[in-house]
Amino acid sequence: MYGDPSTVRKILTELGDTWAVVGLSTNQQRAAYGVADVLQRFGKRIVPVHPKAETVHGERGYASLAEIPFPIDVVDVFVNSELAGPVADEAVAIGAKAVWFQLDVIDEAAYERTRAAGLAMVMDRCPAIEIPRLG
Repeated sequence: MYGDPSTVRKILTELGDTWAVVGLSTNQQRAAYGVADVLQRFGKRIVPVHPKAETVHGERGYASLAEIPFPIDVVDVFVNSELAGPVADEAVAIGAKAVWFQLDVIDEAAYERTRAAGLAMVMDRCPAIEIPRLG
C-alpha cells in the first residue's frame, strides 16, 4: 500500500538523482551506510544528513535538511518512526520531490501529509532492494 511499484519506479527513475540520506553517518554498521553506497553505485548523488554532519562516501554532510544549499530530489529517511514525521515535513518545506521511509519506518499521518503536499512517497521499503529490480 505504501510502496506501490509505480511510485517506487517513479522515485527511482524519474524524480531526480540527488538523495538526502537522513541518518547517514560514518558508522559502517548502520543500514544507511550500505544503502547509500548502493545508491551511489546506481548513479545517485547522496547527501549525508546527520547531527554530526560527517563526510560519508566522499560527500559532505549537513546537520539538517534546511542547511543543504542546493535542491534535493528525494529524502531517504533512516530514523525511528517517532522521528520520521518531522523529517517528512522538513522535506516538504525544502521543496523535495519525494520522501522515502526505509524498512520499518512507518508514520501513516506523515505519509498522508506528504502526499497531500504533492510529493511522491514510499514507506517501509528499501531503495537498495528495489533499484536492482528495475532491470
